[in-house]
Amino acid sequence: MKKLLFGINTLLMMASCSTMNVVNPNAAINAGAAAIQALTISDAQIAQLCGQYMTEMDKQNTIAPANSDYTQRLNRIMAKFKNIDKLNLNYKVYQSNTVNAFASGDGSVRVYSGLMDAMNDDEVFAVIGHELGHLINKDVRDAYRNAYLIVAARYGIAAVNTTAGAISTGFLGDLGQQLASAAYSRRQETQADETAFQFCVANGVDPFAMYHALNVLLKLGGSTGSQGAVTQAFSDHPDTQKRAEHIKEMAEAAGYKMTTSGSTANSSSGVKTGTNSSGKKKTGIKVGGK
Repeated sequence: MKKLLFGINTLLMMASCSTMNVVNPNAAINAGAAAIQALTISDAQIAQLCGQYMTEMDKQNTIAPANSDYTQRLNRIMAKFKNIDKLNLNYKVYQSNTVNAFASGDGSVRVYSGLMDAMNDDEVFAVIGHELGHLINKDVRDAYRNAYLIVAARYGIAAVNTTAGAISTGFLGDLGQQLASAAYSRRQETQADETAFQFCVANGVDPFAMYHALNVLLKLGGSTGSQGAVTQAFSDHPDTQKRAEHIKEMAEAAGYKMTTSGSTANSSSGVKTGTNSSGKKKTGIKVGGK
């Protein structure tokens, strides 16, 4: 996926912490020094930066309440994931027609209701598995580090200060714009697709779910109306069909046979269920990262 906000925009690709190590606005330096700082920022600081960013994201979006159909459905979908405790995930639904989902470096997973309306449970599971793949493979960490490098150089910022207070909203806004304009590489996207496939087969979900999800996104990319919100995210991603075919070939090579054509998009409040394909039982997925 091309955009970091669903990185399957991602959007998503896009990770809360009130004591974040923050930028010191008084430390004016040249771009070269900012680059060094960005390269040396620790994983813990990246997670804190992601947490600050997600705090702002949650403020700017309408979060589905705990008793909503969307939230209850997402809870059921997330319950299918096994052996992911090390990721320390928290997850919510953003109420929006946007067809999107993303995972952030602090373990935040956000799924837009528009995506849930467009896909069945297995497909939503696969999309989330793809985003978790970007976490496991350190893609999200690297994306935030690179974005920090660019924005810090723009601001002339030198250091991450542990006592200066919360990072500025303006800086976070620029960081978000930089993330939204960035792109994962073809290799990163393929690896995240493969991780989604592994999550599916390890947790009893349709092995072809990622294939079906990508095809849903391709179809929506050419549609109009509320679900046309996916169009911009995929209009510049010519490899989406190739990625779908790659996952289909992986599933077939593993001995699985497709028995369902996947979901069709409609704007329901979230009661879809997936149908598993038959095939060989697979082993669990490694969650520890590289």
